[in-house]
Amino acid sequence: MKIAFTKMHGCGNDYIYVNGAQVKIENDKKPEAVRRLSDRHFGIGGDGVIFIHPLTGEGAGQQADFEMEMYNADGSRAEMCGNGIRCVAKYVYDKGLTDKETLRIVSCGNVKILELAVQGGKVTGVKVNMGSPVLKAEDIPVVSGQEEAIAERIEVEGKEYKMTCVSMGNPHAVIFMEGHEDLGSFDIEKVGPHFENHMRFPKRVNTEFAKVIDRYTIQMRVWERGTGETLACGTGACATAVAGILNGLTQEEVTVKLLGGELNIRWDRGENLVYMTGPAETVFEGEVELAL
Repeated sequence: MKIAFTKMHGCGNDYIYVNGAQVKIENDKKPEAVRRLSDRHFGIGGDGVIFIHPLTGEGAGQQADFEMEMYNADGSRAEMCGNGIRCVAKYVYDKGLTDKETLRIVSCGNVKILELAVQGGKVTGVKVNMGSPVLKAEDIPVVSGQEEAIAERIEVEGKEYKMTCVSMGNPHAVIFMEGHEDLGSFDIEKVGPHFENHMRFPKRVNTEFAKVIDRYTIQMRVWERGTGETLACGTGACATAVAGILNGLTQEEVTVKLLGGELNIRWDRGENLVYMTGPAETVFEGEVELAL
């Protein structure tokens, strides 16, 4: 079958975007299709594939305007992607699927509200209401001896770390590096998989290795569940900002510096809502033949 696609990225976190109303792939065949399309040598290349479904019919637009169906590069389904959902907003606006500058997009039952910055008829950036952070350990989920896993000890491959666990619709474990440790030379390829598949995370986990630069700035690298190290992770940046506040390390609004760019994250403690603001960019479009 021939598939029309758009390659997009948010801070280097790149996905292949497909209009689900035009491309029909059976659900049981999607994981294999995603693995092939995401392959950076034999496919298009990306951190995964996101199918965009316009919601039509009676009641559409009341709950959400569009659905985001997201898959990691290994074909596993993911609940949420902060960088991905910004690109979905740009996709549907730039292609004329909507003229709204405030959108409601649903992923795995969770609706996010997005405010679009538009210049010259194109989206240049998006602010996302990412909702309330989930801190209760069993809801993240993480196996913990406490109700909330904040600065909790975990042993990985013989080394002890302190993790703060947060769900932003998907599970995260945030590790703050000591001042003398170099985040750039940290061997994330070795350590990341052991965190991802640790027995304390029933649904695996995304792991952020972070370093506080000052009370307004955090540097971060991320090992994403089902993908590996990526240049950015929007939900991970949100989780890291929340963890920084919970541990008394930062203010309520911070800049998170990722390998692929920067995100502004603000946790409004009064509303208990996390807001993420960042770019969304189109790389190229095309068609690909895919035998399934």
